[in-house]
Amino acid sequence: MEEKKKKKKQKHQHPNGQTPKSAAEFSFKPSSEVKGLRFGGQFIVKSFTIRRAKPPELVKLLDFPPFPNKSSSNNNVPFPSTTAFLPTNFTILAHQAWHTLTLGLGTRKSKVLFFVFESETMKVAVDGIWPTEIPLGEVNKRLIRGLKGCEMARFKFRKGCLTFYVYAVRGNGNLGFVAPMS
Repeated sequence: MEEKKKKKKQKHQHPNGQTPKSAAEFSFKPSSEVKGLRFGGQFIVKSFTIRRAKPPELVKLLDFPPFPNKSSSNNNVPFPSTTAFLPTNFTILAHQAWHTLTLGLGTRKSKVLFFVFESETMKVAVDGIWPTEIPLGEVNKRLIRGLKGCEMARFKFRKGCLTFYVYAVRGNGNLGFVAPMS
């Protein structure tokens, strides 16, 4: 009986003595091999939609300090090679309704996607191909695996009720990202 309790306790304990994730886990891989969004048992969440964020929304979401506006051109956006997808208003309302209907057993966790491209030209080219609004269930197939000739590295973290998926995207065989000229 004591052995069963020990096994249960060991199973649920946090691994304090383990080493952090190795650098190999964060390395770039072909887009077909990169992990996509995770849903767990939340089947209904796959039908919720996300939309492409406008640059001011991206800055607000990241709580980035106001960007000094030297001129009125659009070249002064803080993240020119980044595309973000946010939950639509319908998705936010549906999350709240699902949470209420399931008496708190549902989820309020929204997924936010960031794609950081190696250059602005790559971002513009991909933005022309990708839809402005897409169901979460199609993101893995159409956005992540649908990018041919690219390598990606995926980073996932949670802040409050938001789960951030950050994908660094570069062309196959490229060693780095283009630094913006100031």
